[in-house]
Amino acid sequence: MAEVVLDKITKRYENGFEAVTDLSLDIGDGEFLVLVGPSGCGKSTALRMVAGLEEISDGEVRIDGERVNERPSRDRDIAMVFQSYALYPHMSVADNISFGLKLRKMPKDEIKRRVDAAARTLGLEELMDRRPKMLSGGQRQRVAMGRAIVRNPRAFLMDEPLSNLDAKLRVQMRSDIAALQRELNVTTVYVTHDQVEAMTMGDRVAVMRKGLLQQVDDPQVLYDEPDNLFVGGFIGSPPMNLAEGTIVDRDGKLAVAFGDQQLTIGDEAIAARPALRGYADKTVAVGVRSEDLSEPGPRNPVPEDQQIRSTALLTEALGSEIVVHFSMPASAVRTEDTKELEQDAGSADAIQSIEVQGTKFVASFSPRSRVRPGDDVVIGIDTTRLYFFDLETGAAIRT
Repeated sequence: MAEVVLDKITKRYENGFEAVTDLSLDIGDGEFLVLVGPSGCGKSTALRMVAGLEEISDGEVRIDGERVNERPSRDRDIAMVFQSYALYPHMSVADNISFGLKLRKMPKDEIKRRVDAAARTLGLEELMDRRPKMLSGGQRQRVAMGRAIVRNPRAFLMDEPLSNLDAKLRVQMRSDIAALQRELNVTTVYVTHDQVEAMTMGDRVAVMRKGLLQQVDDPQVLYDEPDNLFVGGFIGSPPMNLAEGTIVDRDGKLAVAFGDQQLTIGDEAIAARPALRGYADKTVAVGVRSEDLSEPGPRNPVPEDQQIRSTALLTEALGSEIVVHFSMPASAVRTEDTKELEQDAGSADAIQSIEVQGTKFVASFSPRSRVRPGDDVVIGIDTTRLYFFDLETGAAIRT
């Protein structure tokens, strides 16, 4: 195991472009840290600087307290697992796994012991004589993992290792990798664009954007307490609902107005975000997660001052819930943060072709709901779970 420290590392190219700027992270012994962010945010470049595959322009990388900036990759005692598997097509599984050990001229009996142990751990015993073309994508990835494991490195570096797999296999492989990392207890830095992977695998998750670290914390803290609009919109599936709202002071009670409808903000939310009082009569970005929107009814009473009326645009029955798409009577948030989030999401919006008045929102209703597209709906909003962000800075409004 090893502690890996990134101390204000920067990658600057000859044309002046900075792919990574002043990135600082302390990755503890045996920790599984995930770097996540949109394409081009600098996460893979940061990983390659740790690996020694990219020169560091400024700052320092330390492994077990030792500066490794000038050390070649082969002397850093780390193992990388790539998106492309990087297997030798003419070699068997056994030879692919043992190749690095043979280069080191390790004794044959030790090579066999390590390869056999890796094969048992990864369930590859019956595949050792096969060549890569005879393997499935998941099997190839396990071979790549085996090649990394047998080296007994101080740290694993993984660069989007599951991106070439289909959705079902990705779910299985991410649980396999997380379980393997816990078993081996090897410090791991894992890069992914998929925030679901990040949330389910990492001990901590570091969110990057345009070369800058936005926030690093436990996955649940990122989800519950995003530091800014970008993190709030990026973390979560489905993404956080966002709209512009105006803070209204009603005799000491705060409310948020969406068009001609208002929601009273719960005392708990105000206590957690006292700075919100300074935004009276100002427009802010308001966020809410789909699970904090519900259908009021006898089994789910919601005060009238915490309800919004709208029309269902689309419903998706998922068995455990009904996802209801509707129009929030408010302007969409248009900032550099949301533009980048929309660009990263691409065509993921199931109703992007439907023209609506207001802003599209998504709610999670009970599977027993009878709401259908075109119905008038009442949506209850847990206002203690609202998020507020400054429109100019994107910062979360808290203290």
